[in-house]
Amino acid sequence: MALYKRQNKSKAGAKGRKKKVRFHEQAKCRYCREKIPEVDYKDIPGLAKLTTQQGKMFSRKRSGNCANHQRSFKRAIKRARFMALMPYVA
Repeated sequence: MALYKRQNKSKAGAKGRKKKVRFHEQAKCRYCREKIPEVDYKDIPGLAKLTTQQGKMFSRKRSGNCANHQRSFKRAIKRARFMALMPYVA
């Protein structure tokens, strides 16, 4: 079995062009933009936007929440379900 060396090909593309580095402004979560310190369990329409039709919570990536507000959202969902404001399963 013969071993071959990989040839280093430049990733610059055709005609030696380099990709421009672009900086995107990081999108803030909806609660950070509105400067809400903690998600309220009584805000049922707001909580419903962050759940599926089955009642499952959206992930951080899909909901766009920061880590702190995602944890707060998780607690709010659990409290709303316990108080029978939201269903466990739809």
